[in-house]
Amino acid sequence: MNLTSPRASHVLIESVVETLRQGETLLTEISDESYTRKVAIAFNASIGGHYRHCLDHFRSLIDSAMQGDLNYDHRERGTLVETDRFAALNQTRELRENWSQIEENHLKRPLDVTYKTSYVAGGSQTTSSTVGREIMYVVAHAVHHYALIGIMAALMDVKLSPGFGVAPSTLKHQEQTAKAG
Repeated sequence: MNLTSPRASHVLIESVVETLRQGETLLTEISDESYTRKVAIAFNASIGGHYRHCLDHFRSLIDSAMQGDLNYDHRERGTLVETDRFAALNQTRELRENWSQIEENHLKRPLDVTYKTSYVAGGSQTTSSTVGREIMYVVAHAVHHYALIGIMAALMDVKLSPGFGVAPSTLKHQEQTAKAG
């Protein structure tokens, strides 16, 4: 996608908003108990832990979109968002509002991105990127965590909206296959 097109920039911003809306729907569909329950087979993680992790990435990126560089390692763990579904809902709505107001010209802004990717190296790694490219990453990252959340919900017999945690490209492929077949 070429970010010189205003339409392309708009689509990227809208993809964040759509992903956060899916999160809002999730939070209204599940109970507090389902949100915080640790699922042994899923590394003893909770839906709240995965969801907080997604919001951390959206927050880190929006905080660095206007100025500064991005460090995905600087995230708070064990926050209220992880254990309180309503705190998560409020933060999701706040992030969605902030992302919907971001100016499209910020998407081309270069930034250095830091993230620990190696199991053996002591420190984190840094590379050059842009806000727009990082939007693509945080949306894909959230979709993968949403898929894990979907599996965890199924293990708890919690029904979620159809398509939750399914990549947009997979949904499009399924739609095309259904039309052809």
